[in-house]
Amino acid sequence: MPRLILALLALLLAHPLHAEVLGIDIYERKPFAQGKAFGDVGPYEQIRGVVRFGVDPKLAANKGIIDLELATPNAKGLVECEGDLFILVPQDLRKGNGAILYDVNNRGKRLAHNFFNSPISGSGEPVDDEAGNGFLMRKGYTIVWSGWLGELLPGENRLLLKVPRVDVKGPVRFEFSTNKAEKSLPLARREGHGSYPPTKDGEAKAVLTFRAREQDPGKVIPRDKWKLNRIDLPKVDKGVQGTLQQIRVEALEGEFQPGMLYEVIYEAEGSLVQGLGLASVRDLISFLRYDLGSKNPLQRADGKIPFTRTHAFGISQSGRFLRHLLWQGFNLDEKGRIVFDGLIPHVAGGGLGFFNHRFAQPTRHNGQHEDHLYPCDVFPFTYGDSKDSFTGREGSILKVYEKSRCLPKIMHTQSAAEYWHRSGSLVHTDPLGQQDARIPDNVRIYAFGGTQHGPASEPLKVSFGQNLPNPGDFRPLMRALLEALDDWVREGKTPPPSVYPKIAGGGNPGFSSMAARTLVPLEEIQRRFPAIPTIDFPKVMQTPPFAFYGKDYWTDFRVTVEPPQHKPGEDYVALAPAVDEDGNDLGCLLVPEVRVPLATYTGWNLRAKEFGAEGMLANLMGSYIPFARTPDQRMKFKDPRKSIAERYGTFAEYRIAFFRECQKLVDGRYLLEEDLSRLIESRARHRDLFPKGQE
Repeated sequence: MPRLILALLALLLAHPLHAEVLGIDIYERKPFAQGKAFGDVGPYEQIRGVVRFGVDPKLAANKGIIDLELATPNAKGLVECEGDLFILVPQDLRKGNGAILYDVNNRGKRLAHNFFNSPISGSGEPVDDEAGNGFLMRKGYTIVWSGWLGELLPGENRLLLKVPRVDVKGPVRFEFSTNKAEKSLPLARREGHGSYPPTKDGEAKAVLTFRAREQDPGKVIPRDKWKLNRIDLPKVDKGVQGTLQQIRVEALEGEFQPGMLYEVIYEAEGSLVQGLGLASVRDLISFLRYDLGSKNPLQRADGKIPFTRTHAFGISQSGRFLRHLLWQGFNLDEKGRIVFDGLIPHVAGGGLGFFNHRFAQPTRHNGQHEDHLYPCDVFPFTYGDSKDSFTGREGSILKVYEKSRCLPKIMHTQSAAEYWHRSGSLVHTDPLGQQDARIPDNVRIYAFGGTQHGPASEPLKVSFGQNLPNPGDFRPLMRALLEALDDWVREGKTPPPSVYPKIAGGGNPGFSSMAARTLVPLEEIQRRFPAIPTIDFPKVMQTPPFAFYGKDYWTDFRVTVEPPQHKPGEDYVALAPAVDEDGNDLGCLLVPEVRVPLATYTGWNLRAKEFGAEGMLANLMGSYIPFARTPDQRMKFKDPRKSIAERYGTFAEYRIAFFRECQKLVDGRYLLEEDLSRLIESRARHRDLFPKGQE
């Protein structure tokens, strides 16, 4: 059993001193949205600062932070780190709803503000002082963000965490790719990220290979055909400084080609103590929630803490962070108290993360084509007990909490894309996909059929996929589920039933009466999927490999074998939702536009030829495949799916059908009444698909 799990089990029987927030240095405090009042809650305040932590390596709760004991402590024996802090809070805390919503930033970006308040600027990052529809503010949440990633570069409003580097050496592997020919690319694969520097010997002996497919053997590019370039860290006037420089690889002859997988392996030095990112979130929320000292910026005027509950929300990488935080016991603070009462890991799929390791690379996630062999989609996958089919180990995401009274409420939400790209079925099956897993009473799972990882913006444009991306929008349903989670935690009100596809079929009252199996292998979906001209069906999906990372990996979380060893066929089994005659998903909680479809909405898309790796999955992207408008058009293109005219007749009939399906969602508490009229009004943009003059 990993040492962190053992340490946390010991914590349940002990009550050590709690962690120190050494201080919060606030450098900006101002009215949010020009002082706009949000319903009965009133105006909000925006707070920016830096929070400083001191973590004691001797405490049981911190024993599992990899390499913490190697970091230099301060005079009190504490290892220090610091993170950027951003808070939106009611000016009158007495009018708040008593809940903190902690949004785990995604690669430094704040997402919950836009996600729940409707798109604001069109980008993932909220524009300061723009409130959108003000949903979170009207509901009275205090929203907190903090830096937790040590590998990020300063700039573009990214939230950073500065953690110590320790004097160790070891092998590292950087895989990168591109969708267009490039002369220079970051080793981290993404801009805005730093990389571990090579040792002198490591740089001289570094090996760069390329291959067309993940399973192909790498071909070595001669060392005199490329070089590594280190980029100076940007300076920061306010906030946290960066830690790792960006390192780029430059082709000295030719260019890096689209779709190819490139991989650099070398000996690196100076590993980050990245596990402090998990501890920092634990300690910040524990401090804001429980500490009555003067350092807490969220005290009420009467000196009381205004919070009775705390929730966490994370999208994609951030959702995996929450699953990892739960698995490694960081939802208990150093006094054994609960940190988050409710958590929503969103579009995390079945993964954990490369978050608390020596030479961790938290940005990595496993894909079917890219980054396939990083230690992210690894056992355990489920929230209930499961057994690893390769090692015989037993475990679950919630194993640490079995003997405590600190079981949080969890809503695991995912799009259809997670089944194809992120091994999402393993959240609710056994590791070999043979039977449905037991879902604990404190967990709900909602699978949004016919959606992709993040809704595509309209008007739709083809990017690097063969088909249009998928605009299916689960955000209105997510607003309702956040409210249901808060009700569940605050007053014990039972949330809406889980809805997800199952091997056994059925089990989704009111939303799927399917008696037949609704979670199936790729080959069965291929047999059922309609033969739509010009549409290629996938021959691949993401299946997590069982890989060997080194003999001590599962005790010390050190990767010592690069590249990892993987035998063909030794994979966990991923499944995906069965489909109807249109190719739309069965057994899922369908968003309104998929319940009353004008197209086939899939969780998969394939890379287009001009972007390389043709036929591989277009990472995290779904497809939107429109129906023909009329029977004549359908016959002309030999489309087996009914046309829009055959389905609905007039636009008025379509809108009535759409309203009825939305109302069912409202009745089931999967949709808020306030979103109903907005969704109905949004249908106007599809009026041109119907005959003119017929309403």
